[in-house]
Amino acid sequence: MRKSSLVAPGWWDYTTLDQKIQEDVARLTARDLEQLARPGFEIHFYDTRESFYLAEALEYIQAWRQATESRPAGICGPIGPTEQLPLGAMLVNELGINLRNAHFWGMDEWVIGGKEVGADHPLGFARTDLELCFNRINKKYAMPRENIHFPSVAGLEAYSKSFSEVRCVVMQGGQGEVKHWAFNDPLKREGRWKDVPPPPEEYRKLRTRVVDLHPMTIIQNARTSGGGAVSRVPSQALTVGPVETWKAETVSIWHYGLHDNPFGLRLTAFMISKKLPDSAVPMSLLADHPSVRFNYYRGGIGTCDVDMH
Repeated sequence: MRKSSLVAPGWWDYTTLDQKIQEDVARLTARDLEQLARPGFEIHFYDTRESFYLAEALEYIQAWRQATESRPAGICGPIGPTEQLPLGAMLVNELGINLRNAHFWGMDEWVIGGKEVGADHPLGFARTDLELCFNRINKKYAMPRENIHFPSVAGLEAYSKSFSEVRCVVMQGGQGEVKHWAFNDPLKREGRWKDVPPPPEEYRKLRTRVVDLHPMTIIQNARTSGGGAVSRVPSQALTVGPVETWKAETVSIWHYGLHDNPFGLRLTAFMISKKLPDSAVPMSLLADHPSVRFNYYRGGIGTCDVDMH
């Protein structure tokens, strides 16, 4: 039986891993991170904040430029980070890129009272995508509204099906403190999974769905988006699932050093590199995806050294 979580005993998370793995990961230097790349797992570093977010925005442009009438294409993108969104809109306008055949998937959304939040919710992800990106694009280049896919409770099947109908060139994301992409959090420690977390092949059967959020995720979002007011953050969300993720040609994760910490930035790279998928560390399941790219802002990598201050 695996040990209990140090932060949420009723849940699975990375603190239930073997202690030796955690100690080995904490010793990794930035140079060690570079050596973790392997076929199917790329690692890129950016020396400035500007180059980091510009490169992230360019993934939108590179995906949208591949869209044609006979073969539409697009990108699935996160809220967190968001700095790439206005840059993407600016690039579309300046380069004159027509988005009539391009698509976009928002990867997640908050749920309150059994329904996704509306456009008036201050933390809303669809609202943020529209305000920071799509509403800033010149109308003559604009993406048709039906090509912008946001998950909804009533439209789960249609949202999931769209990944089979349209080519997803890249699924872009950040990494949360509980080591998720989108809101693919570790599961609760209950029922079949009381003593062991679900095997990777079982977790990978999960589709777009409504999820209960791990306590670490709620606290992280309060810290990064709500000024620390935990009561502002919903406890449920919609999220794109592993089923849809494996339909994306490439998964590209952007590590600025804000949403996760130095230990987390090392842990998932190590587990993906060494092919150690474990559903208590959902991001590690990408060890089995054929094309994964980790992108680091060098100034945000930090160290895992003890620093009392």
